[in-house]
Amino acid sequence: MSTIPNVTLNNGTRIPQLGFGVWQVPDAEAATAVRTAVEAGYRSIDTAAIYENEAGTGQAIAEAGVPREELYITTKLWNSGTRDWSGQQGQDAVLRAFDESLAKLGLDYVDLYLIHWPRPMHGSFLNIWKAFEKLAANGRVRSVGVSNFGPEQLDVLLQESSVVPVLNQVELHPHFPQAELREYHAKHGIATEAWSPLGQGKSLLSEPVLAKIAEKHGRTVAQVVLRWHLQSGIIAIPKSVTPSRIRENLDVAGFELDADDLAAIATVETGKRLGPDPQGFDWN
Repeated sequence: MSTIPNVTLNNGTRIPQLGFGVWQVPDAEAATAVRTAVEAGYRSIDTAAIYENEAGTGQAIAEAGVPREELYITTKLWNSGTRDWSGQQGQDAVLRAFDESLAKLGLDYVDLYLIHWPRPMHGSFLNIWKAFEKLAANGRVRSVGVSNFGPEQLDVLLQESSVVPVLNQVELHPHFPQAELREYHAKHGIATEAWSPLGQGKSLLSEPVLAKIAEKHGRTVAQVVLRWHLQSGIIAIPKSVTPSRIRENLDVAGFELDADDLAAIATVETGKRLGPDPQGFDWN
């Protein structure tokens, strides 16, 4: 199986560039899926409080037979963990939510903790970030970052905090490549991580342009798309519960997309999201 490179984050820690996501994997199935992923060679696992599968993920980690220090575990704070409170009350709510996630995972620490959504209409994300600073300082979180943030919210964190997010996890795939946001990240030393890197297996994987490139390299379209992420410097967390696809998604070494391939992939951009616009997203 291929060796996945690491990305060095702005605090000196390293994250595998290709990880395993468990979004929409039921808790009862998460243990099996994560065990399969670890056995295949994945060392980065991405979950979240709202996925309601932290317990199953933690079970798999405990049973994986891989030393904890060799695994990179990410989870995320859900919106209800803050209740829109400000000041110390809001920060205490964040810390309680983190304690709950850590207990479900059965871990002493997580490698990365993310604010799942910014909800800019509430103006609470900076106060939440202050609680994240405390978690990073006490060692129970090795790195802190954000998810679905735009430049406007990142500007606030950069101006009001000495702790720069190590990464921003956003929807990103060849249909929606987020070039401007990636440029912003690069300028400020923030890594880019893609959720739904395969476009949720929908129309992206049916693109004739991608099928032609896959045929050229003797690979699948999914492998071509993941290779595009890696060569673009993007961290990707594809999800699958099918063992053969879990292994296939990891097998992206041994071939290189050339300039013609990359130019062709750029033509499939639609600018359309699959998920909600983070600037208006406000689920509790």
